Amino acid sequence: MTEKEYNDCVTSYADNVYRFILKNLRHEEDAKDVVQTAFEKLWRNRNEVNAEKSKSYLFTVAYHQMIDHIRKTKKVSLKEEFGEESSVVERSPGNIKRVLEIALSRLGELQRSLVLLKDYEGYSYEEIGKITGLNESQVKVYLHRARLQLKNYLVKLENVL
Repeated sequence: MTEKEYNDCVTSYADNVYRFILKNLRHEEDAKDVVQTAFEKLWRNRNEVNAEKSKSYLFTVAYHQMIDHIRKTKKVSLKEEFGEESSVVERSPGNIKRVLEIALSRLGELQRSLVLLKDYEGYSYEEIGKITGLNESQVKVYLHRARLQLKNYLVKLENVL
């Protein structure tokens, strides 16, 4: 990867990577740090990275940096199931975006990442598997479970109104 290709990569993908990390971490400064570290690693390894695969490489590095950050700060506790006793409070009526953000925040870290990579960033199952280190079947299963949890949350009238 040449310096120009690296700069093109920064221009093309910085916003997407930042948005993906920010939606997972929900903290601006932490997201900026993770994205900056990912671009630093890309720069250090630019001679080994094919420019055509720089997007996938960048998302993979950023994803792993995010996981490391979460483990270090212990901000997020992983959970597989929703508790029936939990409810959403202080909602503004008709704010679909906010309801979706709340629904996504209720997912575990891995499930949220999979939903964002597939449905928001448009990656294929195979690409998501490479980014997260899962095989394609695991990606499909975890994504299906995440979507079911989102559906179960979103179809409850009291959560949307």
